[in-house]
Amino acid sequence: MLKQLLYRPKVAHQQQGVHVIVDNTFASPYFQRPLDLGADMVLHSISKYINGHTDVIMGAVMTSNEALAEQIGFLQNSIGTVPSPFDCYMVNRGVKTLHLRMREHQKNALAVAKALEKNPRVTKVLHPGLESHPQHELAKSQMKGFSGMITFYIKGGVKEATKFLQSVKIFCLAESLGGYESLCEHPAIMTHASVPAEHREALGISDSLIRLSVGIEDLDDLLNDIEQALAAAVQM
Repeated sequence: MLKQLLYRPKVAHQQQGVHVIVDNTFASPYFQRPLDLGADMVLHSISKYINGHTDVIMGAVMTSNEALAEQIGFLQNSIGTVPSPFDCYMVNRGVKTLHLRMREHQKNALAVAKALEKNPRVTKVLHPGLESHPQHELAKSQMKGFSGMITFYIKGGVKEATKFLQSVKIFCLAESLGGYESLCEHPAIMTHASVPAEHREALGISDSLIRLSVGIEDLDDLLNDIEQALAAAVQM
């Protein structure tokens, strides 16, 4: 299976000067390692799962290619994009619990995703851990687990989606993700508001789409919060 996965980067590498770059923020290094799958560089928003406590702004680029590492190091030194010692301390503190947090994120998110699939107020759920996901088998083949990121389509439109976001009590309305706390947001009017409407439609970012970053709180509390918010938002 690994040979099959490595085939795709090899196709890119047949083109002169082309590098394969993977943003691995959602999966984290605990669940997926793109360098082992043939990628040249891996990007992480360290602010998210790796730090995990919503108190650091930082990013990172990883590579196993010495020539690329030298170029990146030169640019970092010349531009001055160097994090502070305290931020590095905070990330070093957070990464020590990455394995524990990711397992909890996965457990909670998968349970929430399955509950959403069964809820009549929801029309569709997207999470790679669900068998209904179109790339579920691919995800299983290259990942050893899944994070807390879920998107789902609520019945109705922006009115129902807005009411859901107004009704949650444990989930916080915010555009970030990957911290210990559970967050929710409306991509069409928040993270992707600058994307033209026709492009959003082509990408499936409709007015009924809601994104969840499922945290590590008590699972029953999260399930109950979503259930009551959906009941408040969609009248059956």
